[in-house]
Amino acid sequence: MKRGVILALLLCAPPAFAVQPDEMLSDPALEARARAISQNLRCPVCQGEDIDDSNAPISRDLRLAVRERLQAGDSDAQVVDYVVARYGEFVLFQPRAEGANLILWLAGPLMLLAGGAIALAMSRRRAAAPEADKLSEADQTRLAELLKK
Repeated sequence: MKRGVILALLLCAPPAFAVQPDEMLSDPALEARARAISQNLRCPVCQGEDIDDSNAPISRDLRLAVRERLQAGDSDAQVVDYVVARYGEFVLFQPRAEGANLILWLAGPLMLLAGGAIALAMSRRRAAAPEADKLSEADQTRLAELLKK
C-alpha cells in the first residue's frame, strides 16, 4: 500500500526544471514566453536537453539572456534570432527550413518517394514476367526424382 502511494506521488510530480527562482521574471506573461522559448533552445553543452532543463552554466546564461531580451521588449522571434546569432542554428531543436537546412528538410520525403517508386517498379516488373518463376518440364521431372529418394 505504501509503495503504491509513493509511486503515485512520483508519477504525479511535476518535472524538475533547472530554472532557479532568482532567474524567474515577476511578470507571469513574460515568464511564460521565456519558458516557451527556452524549451525550443538546445543546450550547447548537453546537446540533448533544452536550456530550461539543463543545469549547465551556459544554459543559465542563455536563460538569463532570453529573459533580458524579453524585458527589453524584443519579440519571441527577435530573442531566438539573438541566440542563433551568438551560438548558431545548432541551438534550435527545429532548424529553419531555409538555405542548406532545406536539403535536410526535403531529404526525408524525397527518399520516401524514391523508395515508393522503386517498390512500384519492382512489383510491376515481377507482375510482367510470371513465366520466369515456373519450372521447365525437365526441372519438374528432376525435382520429382529427387523427392522420391
